[in-house]
Amino acid sequence: MQKKRVLITRRLPAEAEARANRDYEIVQNEDDHQMTADEIIEKAADVDAIMITITDKMPKAVVDRIPEHIKILSTYSIGFDHIDLKAAADRGIKVGNAPHGVTLATAEIAMLLLLGAARRAGEGERMLRSKSWPGWAPLQLVGQRLDGKKLGIFGFGKIGRALAKMAGAFDMEIHYHDIARAKPEDENGATYHETLDSLLGVSQFFSINAPATDQTRYFFNKDAISKMPEGAIVVNTARGDLVNDEDMIAALKSGRLGAAGLDVFNGEPKINEGYYNLPNTFLLPHLGSAAIEARNQMGFEALDNIDAAFAGKDMPFKLN
Repeated sequence: MQKKRVLITRRLPAEAEARANRDYEIVQNEDDHQMTADEIIEKAADVDAIMITITDKMPKAVVDRIPEHIKILSTYSIGFDHIDLKAAADRGIKVGNAPHGVTLATAEIAMLLLLGAARRAGEGERMLRSKSWPGWAPLQLVGQRLDGKKLGIFGFGKIGRALAKMAGAFDMEIHYHDIARAKPEDENGATYHETLDSLLGVSQFFSINAPATDQTRYFFNKDAISKMPEGAIVVNTARGDLVNDEDMIAALKSGRLGAAGLDVFNGEPKINEGYYNLPNTFLLPHLGSAAIEARNQMGFEALDNIDAAFAGKDMPFKLN
């Protein structure tokens, strides 16, 4: 039996690629460049399914150009704000994501950002790499400990709950807000806030773990910052467009925010220039899921969707 042909828009880790090549004839992006929409549509002409990533934008104008015979689209990501799901549904295209592989890896990066921002790790590394460290001094790069501090988590899904567990081991006091209260066994002692404003008001540390929606985009702005304790520290491992960059940068410059740890940015990889010279920022290049275990599992989950769809079954991680 001839294998189905699947277009995969970026290179995957070895184990995920091995499974893909075992089960399908793969049309691959050999040099792993960022494909344009035109390239994807051109290469899709003679395949049976497409696997994309978060950097492959699929608005209605692109979805409508997908060849008529293709009814399977799987994204190698937990997020799906890069896909117009309604346009896909209108075309009869099944869409799935890869929601579980990223959980622990992203929570680990959020924890790293909390520690790095609080303990001024970015400033310390820059001092060493520029060969400007004068040696130990009592007041040099003094930050703050995490224990006993209130951590507000906005978005208490799998990643938010995993972060809560990790931060709890550092004796942080966990608070959270989500559209619905979690089950008691998932709260694990965390304090629920019915409103985001209430959560902001207690958050000495604040972690953004919410999805990007019409309701959440740019929510973290001057108004939100004004409701937080003076000198609060914020970290973001969710999406860059949840933050108003100009308001964040102004608050970091003035000291209204004490520090920020950021792994995602609006418009990445071209980020707001204002971040580069801020000493009180700990910046990472979207490393949230960049653990080999996570990236392989993401590939497996994206392939699970394709397997199921070809078998005439519901995708295990379907979005529409």
